[in-house]
Amino acid sequence: MTQVSLSTNKNFQFPEAEKLRLRLPTSLHRLADLAYNYWWSWHSEAVALFSTLDPIAWDRYAHNPVMLLESIGFDRLTQMTCDPQYMDNYDQVVRKFDTYLAGDRTWVKQNLSANLSPEHPIAYFCAEFGLHESLPVYSGGLGILAGDHLKSASDLGIPLVGVGLLYRQGYFRQRLNRSGWQEDYYVNAPFEQMPIERILQADGEGVTVEMRVRDRMVKAQVWRVRVGRIQLYLLDTDLQDNDPIDRWLTGHLYGGNQETRIAQEVLLGIGGVRALAALGIEPSVNHLNEGHAAFCLLEACRQEMLKTGKSFYDVEKTVRDKSVFTTHTPVPAGHDVFSADLMDSFFAHYWQGLDLSREQFLALGARRLGDPWEPFGMTVLALRISRAANGVSELHGEVSRKMWTVLYPGRSEEAVPIGYITNGVHAETWTAPLMADLYSTYLGKDWADRAYDPDLWKKIDDIPDAELWKRHQILKERLIAHTRSRVRASREARGEEWDVINSTGQLLDPKVLTIGFARRFSPYKRGDLLLRDAQRALNIFTHADRPVQIIFSGKAHPADEEGKRIIQRLMEWCRNHEIRDRVAFIEDYDIYTARKLVHGVDIWLNNPRRPLEASGTSGQKVCMNGGLNCSVLDGWWCEGYQADSNGVGLNGWAIGENANTSDTTLQDQIDSGSLYHLLESVITPVYYDRGSDGVPSGWVKMMKASLKTNCPAFNTHRMLMDYATQLYAPQSQAKVELSLAKV
Repeated sequence: MTQVSLSTNKNFQFPEAEKLRLRLPTSLHRLADLAYNYWWSWHSEAVALFSTLDPIAWDRYAHNPVMLLESIGFDRLTQMTCDPQYMDNYDQVVRKFDTYLAGDRTWVKQNLSANLSPEHPIAYFCAEFGLHESLPVYSGGLGILAGDHLKSASDLGIPLVGVGLLYRQGYFRQRLNRSGWQEDYYVNAPFEQMPIERILQADGEGVTVEMRVRDRMVKAQVWRVRVGRIQLYLLDTDLQDNDPIDRWLTGHLYGGNQETRIAQEVLLGIGGVRALAALGIEPSVNHLNEGHAAFCLLEACRQEMLKTGKSFYDVEKTVRDKSVFTTHTPVPAGHDVFSADLMDSFFAHYWQGLDLSREQFLALGARRLGDPWEPFGMTVLALRISRAANGVSELHGEVSRKMWTVLYPGRSEEAVPIGYITNGVHAETWTAPLMADLYSTYLGKDWADRAYDPDLWKKIDDIPDAELWKRHQILKERLIAHTRSRVRASREARGEEWDVINSTGQLLDPKVLTIGFARRFSPYKRGDLLLRDAQRALNIFTHADRPVQIIFSGKAHPADEEGKRIIQRLMEWCRNHEIRDRVAFIEDYDIYTARKLVHGVDIWLNNPRRPLEASGTSGQKVCMNGGLNCSVLDGWWCEGYQADSNGVGLNGWAIGENANTSDTTLQDQIDSGSLYHLLESVITPVYYDRGSDGVPSGWVKMMKASLKTNCPAFNTHRMLMDYATQLYAPQSQAKVELSLAKV
């Protein structure tokens, strides 16, 4: 049984990897170490070690290496030990893995080793983490961003630990019935067969923390997920010691009512701080990724009061000085608020421990002090007790300052201390291996380590147009094959007619311009904007010489009836016999489908109502693979889009113009008209203009422009460097407000 010291005086046991190791042939023991560290998920050669063992089982088990290794017979495993090529690949991967974990020359060691200490890591709190489809504790963009954050922190050597919740059934699963209506269902996650480990004390008992939730004491088990050099700690209340209702506190991600939501946020914030203390981890910085974790600030104050004997207001500055906050949405509904009555039922015992009155406690989360009807806001609490706050794009920083100026009386909107650090994506995770191989050849084998370097991406011009185009076409064919497979399975599950099921063999055409649209189907994202003029859209998709096709995917929140209606309208459109081979909807969107989409689409479509898209990262993933963006100028695209002096897009296209109106019908009319014009008169002519070699040189020129301009700016290595130098490193604290105010 493996013993690991997480601090100077506490040893913990992790039996799962050892159990797996014992059932493997001696010469393949290290597969267990790889399986229990998500490092494998962003290294294609490591993925191949697992998938090669049994490709069918690999897909059946949702690319879960632990479940795969437990299912494969010993005979097959010993057979692979006799394959020289497999064993040579195995040895190379293990050496690369060990060298990586040793981390002798990381970016932090070369730049910030004196300022960021492994003994006091950054604690990164988030309600969801999207590392890989085999760990379904994510719902969408926030979780994917958090997963990429951990991966880049690992690559750069930033000492950081993640803190989150382990949901037994995760986010809901999606299926569409024959009328196109979304039906929600849930599946239990088999924790004991996943790449996660229970943390045991030296006596074999699990590490647990306890806290009061409502009127009961609730225990939470602490699990560990290894992400390269980073440890992610997840809390789970599904324990026999707990009341049955409390065992389901970690049942669903973003499920249930307001009581469930506040209970989960108590667990994440207060339980998360207590879990770190139980593990002997004393963070240098608490980073709250969105307001869900804001209660951690209260628990940090309580623990500081116990340690020093000082009052709440005396320790508040200490906690503020080591806390930073990232806000992710300009949509008011995305900021959790709780009524005073609900706060009473959950915190009447707690504010006494802070030596605060009810009024003093509730004031910590009140936008307007002295208003008895003011709810308790989690974003307000986070802003009040954090020394620095940031939005996730330049425009979002501006919008956030406007949203929260009420908290800073006497300051102008421009002086509100909320800055921005624009989101990015983890390059190795989201770049197709076929493209990564091309970059290794022309940019250098260390291209992913230097993804933030603009000079590196200038070498894209050295890649022959035909070679870049050929690889893109291969990835598009793979996307279409994946789409056909998933659509056929859905049609079979719905019991549709056999001619409809069999027609999936003709669904989509690799030679046709292919658009991707995949995201949460919230009304403000306007998933059906393309259908506003159905006849004009039909003409575009069925054009004799320049046809277009589109792949949709995504979920509507279970409580979002309008979002479900948008999906239903799209499904009705998919059944139109004139375009049914040109439109597809992939059900039950997950990270695996996301990878296939961003690898293979020609264009990524994004048309939210400005300025409600805080950043967006899916289009950035498309850039990593040479795809182009066609988007409203919102979120990150305001910074990424480039045009010439005549307003012609150089690295993608901008939809519409901001009418500065609250008339959503007018804005939809402007934006849909712009989108139709772009597809008819700008985009398709460039795509279908081919040379004698069949390569659309004008299109490839734009692909290269997008790679050169967007890849170095919108990756999480650059993003983490910004966080490290502006927020995490102690020497930047005095300058943080100035450095954040990039306006």
